[in-house]
Amino acid sequence: MVLTEQPNDICILRLSAIGDVCHAVSAVQAIQAHYPKANITWVIGKVEAMLLADIPGVEFVIFDKKQGKKAYSALREQFARRSFDVLLHMQVALRANIAAKCIPAKVKVGFDWHRAKEGHYLFTNKRIKAQKEAHVLEGFRAFAQAIGVPYYEPKWHIPTTTDDQYVANKLLAGRDNIFVISPAASKAERNWLAERYALIADYAHQRGFEVVITGGPTEMELQLAQKIIDSVNCSVLNLVGKTSLKQLLCVLDKAKLVLAPDTGPAHMAVTVNTPVIGLYAHSNPARTGPYLYQDYVVEVYHQHLVQQRRKNAEELPWGTRVKGANLMADISVDAVKTMFDHVCNEHNL
Repeated sequence: MVLTEQPNDICILRLSAIGDVCHAVSAVQAIQAHYPKANITWVIGKVEAMLLADIPGVEFVIFDKKQGKKAYSALREQFARRSFDVLLHMQVALRANIAAKCIPAKVKVGFDWHRAKEGHYLFTNKRIKAQKEAHVLEGFRAFAQAIGVPYYEPKWHIPTTTDDQYVANKLLAGRDNIFVISPAASKAERNWLAERYALIADYAHQRGFEVVITGGPTEMELQLAQKIIDSVNCSVLNLVGKTSLKQLLCVLDKAKLVLAPDTGPAHMAVTVNTPVIGLYAHSNPARTGPYLYQDYVVEVYHQHLVQQRRKNAEELPWGTRVKGANLMADISVDAVKTMFDHVCNEHNL
């Protein structure tokens, strides 16, 4: 569908996760550029708001999933005397679907039939155009196009403060030629092996890079970082658990290159145009990889897909995942070194 009337009040519903809301930012800012007088409200998760909530011209309404049923009551109360021209319902999770019911809108645009999982179609009355083999970002772009925004190349502007930049500079302590390893995904099975990260850290150090490890304060991330540090032969700056999301964005902006699995910071790096080497085994990088740097992915997804399903990606539903606790172990150090050299040569690093 394409909305025929210009919307004045637009609501975006995308609660999580960090990588996905980074993809969504490009759509929201394209909408802003095309409809500069429209009021835009974004219903977003509490953690994700820490990264995005000061984007100019957008009213953010925080949905805190930890509040359970109270979160939905708060959403109903927030919108009790409001009505939107259109809701762009950009998330198929059941939690988001229930949240959509709390948002009054004349038109509720959701995903096409193929992607409308978990009853998503029950909470919308219009759908975006079906897409073949689309990246997540391209799916969000289809929402912008559904309300009349012309095709656009993605751009991002996620503000940071001078304080954020000061903290990042202080933590980096004058380091230059920075190589960031953001080693942890949300699930441990998507992480590469600590000793292999360490070998790449040593390799980058030999190439003249200063190595920085980043991540959040969870026990899994802290332990993984420590295992990497225990295995390296070079000096490494450990920033795991020491930055806010905004400060991390500043660190990624100052980096020359990032190495990461399928995790939010990989997509944050894309928003500041820092090249990313992505490590993928469980999901198709053509769908979820670092959008501007999909050619830099080192992956074993396709070989595991054939091994498990006896079919290739073109013969299966788009986005089919593969399962296994040790799939990332099939990504070799040599393959990552080869990609590292390729990226360095291509960007004159």
